[in-house]
Amino acid sequence: MRVLVVGNGLAGTIASKTLRELDPTADIHIFAEENYLYYPRPNLIEFLAGNVSQDNLFAFSEEWFAEKNISIHLDKQVSKIHPGSKEIELAGGKKEPYDVLLLANGASSWVPPIMGAEKDGVFTLRTLDDALLILDWIKDNPDVVIIGGGLLGLEIARATRIRDAKVQVVEFFPRLLPRQLDTEGASVLQSQIEDMGIEVHLGITTEEILGAGKVEGLRFKNGEALEAHTAIVAAGVRPNIGLAAKAGLETDKGIIVDDTLRTSSPNIFAAGDCVQHRERMYGIIPASFNQARSVAFNMVGQEKKYSGTVPSNTLKVVGLDLTSIGLVTPEEGTCEEFRKIVKEEGIYKKVVVQNGKIVGAIWMGTRENVNEINRLILQQIDIEQWKGSLMDEDFDFSVL
Repeated sequence: MRVLVVGNGLAGTIASKTLRELDPTADIHIFAEENYLYYPRPNLIEFLAGNVSQDNLFAFSEEWFAEKNISIHLDKQVSKIHPGSKEIELAGGKKEPYDVLLLANGASSWVPPIMGAEKDGVFTLRTLDDALLILDWIKDNPDVVIIGGGLLGLEIARATRIRDAKVQVVEFFPRLLPRQLDTEGASVLQSQIEDMGIEVHLGITTEEILGAGKVEGLRFKNGEALEAHTAIVAAGVRPNIGLAAKAGLETDKGIIVDDTLRTSSPNIFAAGDCVQHRERMYGIIPASFNQARSVAFNMVGQEKKYSGTVPSNTLKVVGLDLTSIGLVTPEEGTCEEFRKIVKEEGIYKKVVVQNGKIVGAIWMGTRENVNEINRLILQQIDIEQWKGSLMDEDFDFSVL
């Protein structure tokens, strides 16, 4: 069986690794648009901060791919898919046949329609080349503004601050991390960020990037402005669906797949940030990993249905441990919410309870008991009689 994989990010690499485990004889080829081996994208932040060298970015070496008998083709952009003849076409015209094809070509940084976004000194961060360009630029332009107060924006702010940049963050929403935190949790996080010397501006919309060919500042819709010579846009990503759409595959906001991660073409599957499953797109590492594992089984004919991933991110944001699971900002009156706040330590804990079961949680500033909370959500354990005590320091989770 000849398997072609488009994209060497998390989904493409883990799917290929799993395929090899399932079928020692499969002829596996990965085609990567970048000229680098797979690196976990969170590593880019630590590289930007100077905590990880470029050599230590990569998850697997060339020798690992050789040992697994997985052929990796770097700097090889796929320009077309021909489902009828079961071939892909590379930039330059060369065609490669497949028995099974996996689209794992991820997503791209999205830049909102801001006037002046084409100016020198405007960046996004999605690839290693993006990080290298930013590092080179901020040597001479250390006053940085981050457009976007989500996970990526705040981590870029931390990394550039470690590089001794003067950093400001501007966010359209009235709080930071609007997807992962509620108002109270965002306030705790903002205090920690400001203690690092990062200035935060909330509830404002960037209308124009100022400067004559080069960034000199931002102007907002309310008429206010700020000065900066580096602008990094962290406004989210958009799935790469162009290749699939051009081939006639069914697409919407992402590449539409069924529970086996199969597209509308029977020999083509998709996984990772490019897919839309049950009308949902995740854009988180756990979902990409789960899909990559499932799709590998289905590609070799061993059905392994993917039913979705509980939205859960466990990561560090400006040095704070943060886990956000499930429903964290319910509609008013639909759930009970229990909190514990130690603002000076950056600790914020919250559980959302509905019908005696936890349906969401925020755990920031500590990892203690986060695994137990996660398990209670996944297993839907009834905690009604203990709901007010879960965040006590001496609560014994073994009773559950």
